[in-house]
Amino acid sequence: MSLNIITTIADMQSVSSALRKEGKSIACVPTMGYLHEGHASLIREASKNHDIVITTIFVNPMQFGPQEDFERYPRDLERDIAIIEASGGTYVFMPSVEEMYPSNFQTTISVGNISKPFEGIYRPGHFEGVATVVAKLFGATIPDAAYFGQKDYQQTLVIKQMVKDINMSIDIHIVPTLREKTGLAMSSRNVYLSEEEKNSALVLQSALNIGLSLIAEGMRDRALIEQAMIKELSTIQEFRIQYCHAAKAETLELPAEFAKTDEIVLLIAGFLGKTRLIDNMLYSRTLE
Repeated sequence: MSLNIITTIADMQSVSSALRKEGKSIACVPTMGYLHEGHASLIREASKNHDIVITTIFVNPMQFGPQEDFERYPRDLERDIAIIEASGGTYVFMPSVEEMYPSNFQTTISVGNISKPFEGIYRPGHFEGVATVVAKLFGATIPDAAYFGQKDYQQTLVIKQMVKDINMSIDIHIVPTLREKTGLAMSSRNVYLSEEEKNSALVLQSALNIGLSLIAEGMRDRALIEQAMIKELSTIQEFRIQYCHAAKAETLELPAEFAKTDEIVLLIAGFLGKTRLIDNMLYSRTLE
């Protein structure tokens, strides 16, 4: 099937409903465009497991704060379409802002505790925008499953909670973070980084690996794990840390000491120049 581009909610719902009646399984891959190999990996994974893969492209103004980069967020539709096609996508849902948020739009979705720490502190309103747009995209595409990247770790927890709480019968699949050859987590915003900054940004992966090594050696004192990561991040003076934490992977709780059985997520966010970077790594007992 060649790639089909749909721009209205009504048309998307009509197409998805017809495909479901034919017995087709549908996966949705929500994106804000300016796709890279990380997005391509989501589309490929979805196409392995489903008959139809709908990639959405929508730069969502509701999840950008007043001082954030909505207007300068990179866009390249021709490139996006080529990547989707090459990765096994079958449909693109590409609505306008007016289509998604008409003048009388009044409803938002707020997810509770899981959205409050970390990104919730530094980007107030962000997850309300994410939950609202993802719910609307699911309502338009009517998928059986949706695919997200681990790089936006807290976002994946917010979406899982929303799907569970609202009784959406959608399977949420989280695909491991894809990295550049250097180890830098792939991101559409990496285009903002100079070559020197890209090299400096490798300190995030280095700090996360230090944290993982300490946990693997038996360290369970949260403060000591975080101190070691912060010490590594501080070797790059230009990197301005917003947060650097070890947390319980399922709840994002911050205990003084982790239990031996806890799955732990290490999360870092901060600025390098004008570019905001986030990264994370998971530690599971299965790694021991």
